[in-house]
Amino acid sequence: MLDVTGFPIQKLQSRVLHLHVFDYDRFSRDDSIGEVFLPLCQVDLSEKPSFWKALKPPAKDKCGELLTSLCYHPSNSVLTLTLLKARNLKAKDINGKSDPYVKVWLQFGDKRIEKRKTPIFKCTLNPIFNETFSFNVPWEKIRECSLDVMVMDFDNIGRNELIGRILLAGKNGSGASETKHWQDMITKPRQTIVQWHRLKPE
Repeated sequence: MLDVTGFPIQKLQSRVLHLHVFDYDRFSRDDSIGEVFLPLCQVDLSEKPSFWKALKPPAKDKCGELLTSLCYHPSNSVLTLTLLKARNLKAKDINGKSDPYVKVWLQFGDKRIEKRKTPIFKCTLNPIFNETFSFNVPWEKIRECSLDVMVMDFDNIGRNELIGRILLAGKNGSGASETKHWQDMITKPRQTIVQWHRLKPE
């Protein structure tokens, strides 16, 4: 039962009620059964209505967005990635939140070379990371390498889960914006290039 006593009717009519049904699991993460979004402007609350609504599978392609910056200094071969913040991350926990952190791999081709991680941010879908990582990459190899950036949900009991990821690379990035970001970094050395990226599922 949802009690909205004392909440102004004008505000209620501008809100959307999100109901997410889970299958409880004592030993691992609860599984999503389905969800429904109900705009309250469509409901006459004075009538105390009862009705059926079909549950839909949760959207798997909406993982959130990540704001990053890239900078490359050819003189000292330093590639700098800054993870600024994320917004609208996909909720992974029963409380409708996540415990996000970011894991980054520097790769040459398919070979992983170096890993970095941010701290864990508890119970949020809009973390502010402000974390900077620097990697040593010679100028002649800057077009061959990539950064695999994974936003993860920390779990105390089970396995940490992927919320979404991007691959920043000069070729074969995970999307047009990721590839353009890398190319802008190369064509504008010593400049910090900031860009939002839409996170991709697995």
